[in-house]
Amino acid sequence: MRSIRPPHHRRTVRRLPAALAGATAGVLVLGLAMTPARAEGGAGAPLGTVARTAGDARFVPGPCPRTADPIPALEGARCGTLTVPENRSRHKGRKITLGVAIVPAATSRPARDPIVWFAGGPGDDAVSEAQLAIDGGLNRDRDVIFMSQRGTYSADPVLTCPNVDEFNARAVGLVYGAPSTGRLHVRATRVCREQSARRGDLSAYDSTESATDYADLRVALGLRQWNVFGISYGTDLALIYLRDHPRGIRSVGIDGVLPPSLAGGAVTWSAARQGFDGLFKACAEQPACNSRYPNLSDTFERLVRQLEARPLTTTVTVTGQPAPVKVVLDGGVLVNWLTSATHVAAGVPRSIDELAHGNPRRIAEQWAGGKLSPQAMGRVAHGLAYGVFCREWTPFESEADVIRGGRRAFPSFPRSVLTNAPQLPFLHADCRAWDVPAAPRSVRDVTRSNVPTLVMSGGFDAQTAPSNGAYVARTLSRSTAVTVPYVAHVAFAESPCAQAITASFFDSPTAPDTGCLAGLQPPEFEIAP
Repeated sequence: MRSIRPPHHRRTVRRLPAALAGATAGVLVLGLAMTPARAEGGAGAPLGTVARTAGDARFVPGPCPRTADPIPALEGARCGTLTVPENRSRHKGRKITLGVAIVPAATSRPARDPIVWFAGGPGDDAVSEAQLAIDGGLNRDRDVIFMSQRGTYSADPVLTCPNVDEFNARAVGLVYGAPSTGRLHVRATRVCREQSARRGDLSAYDSTESATDYADLRVALGLRQWNVFGISYGTDLALIYLRDHPRGIRSVGIDGVLPPSLAGGAVTWSAARQGFDGLFKACAEQPACNSRYPNLSDTFERLVRQLEARPLTTTVTVTGQPAPVKVVLDGGVLVNWLTSATHVAAGVPRSIDELAHGNPRRIAEQWAGGKLSPQAMGRVAHGLAYGVFCREWTPFESEADVIRGGRRAFPSFPRSVLTNAPQLPFLHADCRAWDVPAAPRSVRDVTRSNVPTLVMSGGFDAQTAPSNGAYVARTLSRSTAVTVPYVAHVAFAESPCAQAITASFFDSPTAPDTGCLAGLQPPEFEIAP
């Protein structure tokens, strides 16, 4: 992976490096049949080329959605828009528009059940993730459908809030967990709320509405059946979709698993512990790494305590910045840096060792480089993210719960670090400012299903705990749970083995070929001179 793109202010659950930069059980039922679709156009037309109305939703073919960067995978895609009610509880309310792109299968005789991609975040744009999916071979035998979740970059309205991203960039020069930083953090959130409230009904931007958007899309495209593949937060959404709208789902793949019943700060602390331990264990088992960087876990935790007590200020050069950038490293920054740095695991032991010996340059450059990257600006739908966080997470988990979860995972960390779970700083304060009603408690229900499901985790995943996969698989009776060793969050993004397992699963959902796991090797860790 390239350089580290750390979590942004809106603390995405899934933050794949671009530049490198989930209780009360819910019983699965088929539910009410949807209103029959009215087709307009000839039978047998390619998917996505026929305008169709399904209940209150309507799909219309048209130009491909806008993206922040050119997406070669969209060349030759069939595109259009899905128009749906913004708030389905309000009859005759406003309509919103979601961008749709369908990348054809690589074969001339594709399977009749396409795959629909559920993006991460919350707040990432699915259409912009098309290249990731296609580079991983997801369209080998099937068309792949990408639809922007409500509020995201290729939807209308767009709830991106660039001011939040700009705050993130400035915040590299602030003490991460300081009360003064928290006040500025919440101020940026309030500005985002004011902007977003002028564009949409903030209570309508959440997972429940997004799941219904996808149920409408399947019918509006005239599909009897399709397959689902979700990554990171998209796994939370996929499990809610499977629970609430099971009709028409042939199979579900989830990678980087976040169960709706657990989503929040405590499980994020657990994820960090598991991901960090996976990486540290791999170093300890490699003689050269263990010899050069012994007791790496102890060193890291000592540095967190030291930096939290006495933050370190330095300056670094960042590509595209006209002057050296001031960076403050404290305990919270170090935890958040490593949460993402598991994507570049080979260099982590050396970076920690250099910091321990007084050289913070590598870590500071990675931390600042991600926050200041062009890929970090104006692309994430913070308006959707806060809708999910503040309706579905914080009402069901107290600030004390987060601290207890942190203390279980890292008993040596000071309270000032434990207060802010990785990637979720000042979350409860932000949600008080966001001020939307809590979702019904049923949003946290466990998903129970016999739909074949691939549950995939990465052994170095410090963002969504590998143990989440086993937790989810317990109530999915026809699931296959796999952990891909030595890879970080969203194994599909960086592991050919994970990509092969995924392809095999969609070919044979009850018996995917996982044989490639046996041959995987750990990274060769960098050894400093």
